[in-house]
Amino acid sequence: MSLPGSAQESALASRRSKITPERAQELYTAVLDLLRESGYESLTMEGVASRTRCGKSTLYRQWGSKPELVVAALHSTRRTLLSHIDTGSLSGDLHRAARLIDEASTGDTTLMHALSHAALQSPELLCALRETLLAPSIAAIDAMVGRAVDRGEVAADNPATKYVAAQLLGVVRARPLLEGRHADDAFLSDFIECSVLPALGLPPTPPGS
Repeated sequence: MSLPGSAQESALASRRSKITPERAQELYTAVLDLLRESGYESLTMEGVASRTRCGKSTLYRQWGSKPELVVAALHSTRRTLLSHIDTGSLSGDLHRAARLIDEASTGDTTLMHALSHAALQSPELLCALRETLLAPSIAAIDAMVGRAVDRGEVAADNPATKYVAAQLLGVVRARPLLEGRHADDAFLSDFIECSVLPALGLPPTPPGS
């Protein structure tokens, strides 16, 4: 029987407290290395246990399943604290988000593309990726748009407001497939200026801003 709210979170934290942050990072590094070497389908809890000299039962006790362990490993490398962005303007917020997304994505394009493909075959992995990595970013971008509406920057009835997160995060996923390159800061900045801001009725960002 699942525990409600904070009680469930406390139980999860207690379950994971026996592994130190340093040891957890060693395990995450091994998981990401194995993913790069052989892909998600070939990754096993047994393989991670062997690579890290950790008991398989310990891995299951700490993370429950392979998708949970993989998402935790990915989450440990993410530094895109989009929820902390608040520059005072939507343009500034989105361009700052683009820089952080670029920093997080550099070097992980192949890995994320492989996982995105694997997620289509694994509902459990897809759910874990959405809840742990995508949902917080979507919520942060939606909050940026909401603040812009509250400030009067963007009209509340502008139909494009609900598509900003899909535009920005979608192009990050799509560019590697379409062009074989990750969506870096320069590309995302141009995309914001040419596609996102015009749809919201906002003028281009002045040079040097």
